Amino acid sequence: MIKKYLTRRQFLNYGKLSLLFFLNSCSNSLKKFKIGFQGSFYPKSLKDTFPVIWQKENINFSKLKLEKNKIKLSKSDFILINDGWLNNIDFASFQNINNLFSNDILDDRSREFLKSFKEYQRDKLFPIGVVPYAVIIKNNKDLIYDASNSWDFLLAEKLKRKIIFPQSSRILISISKRITIKNSLSKLQEQAMLFDDKNTINWLINSNASVAIIPFSLCEKYLRVDSRLSMVFPNKGVPLMWNFLLAKSKVNNIILTDWIKSLEKKATIDELANQGWYLPFKNEYSQDKYNIKIENNNYGPSKNCWENSWSFSPLNNDEKLSLENLWNKSLTP
Repeated sequence: MIKKYLTRRQFLNYGKLSLLFFLNSCSNSLKKFKIGFQGSFYPKSLKDTFPVIWQKENINFSKLKLEKNKIKLSKSDFILINDGWLNNIDFASFQNINNLFSNDILDDRSREFLKSFKEYQRDKLFPIGVVPYAVIIKNNKDLIYDASNSWDFLLAEKLKRKIIFPQSSRILISISKRITIKNSLSKLQEQAMLFDDKNTINWLINSNASVAIIPFSLCEKYLRVDSRLSMVFPNKGVPLMWNFLLAKSKVNNIILTDWIKSLEKKATIDELANQGWYLPFKNEYSQDKYNIKIENNNYGPSKNCWENSWSFSPLNNDEKLSLENLWNKSLTP
């Protein structure tokens, strides 16, 4: 005879199995996706927007030969990376991502920059932010006017051995081309106290340096607490650092696209721009951040500066060799 009723023990056992099944289903639907990025290069306002189910992995892209960084990269579902490190990754590991988003989301500036990449790279790169380089001046407010109007101010005699430049010959060469004085590259090198990307502000604050050139997003917090520092964006334009989102295959596209859409909230756009991070989206409110008409302000580049700023397209082997030769030649007495 078949039992029509469950015993108390059987009922409890079935309840446990049902609970385990439910919890397992939830864990699968809320799988933790990993996003890899070099944490020190990204403002808190951006990191705070990440979905809660994303696990953050700090990756040093300048040292991908180290095993720990290789492992973190291989296990990341998404990565954020700037244009200077793109040569360090294998594009074959990532999926085409731009087809996930509306064709209208990216602005003209980002679309034009993407054209400089090879097609197999372009389809896997989603521009997520552009950061302008800023000129930070310490205890020399009399330099602000000249710095606002031209890069020539870098060659002032009183700045000899008192400038901290980015550790990039390409950035320095690009700035030298905006200076009207002859042999400007050689003269810029003579003005350098050092070349640094990691501790620029610390060097500026704690040494006799007077000027530093650094991405806006890496210095804005110091400007709020140190009255000796002033920020300038020359009207002749500044170098731009682009940041991209890349995704591995078999990712949760809904969560990814929802996150991108969330960045277009006005409050988020404001907060990101205040920390030096500009969204390269067609969204009208995002574009307003590029149209500030007030010159010489401490809140970001003016419209005039943005229009004259420049990005760094990928280099082929001949172009790399040409830049290396130019740099080495400028070092020759």
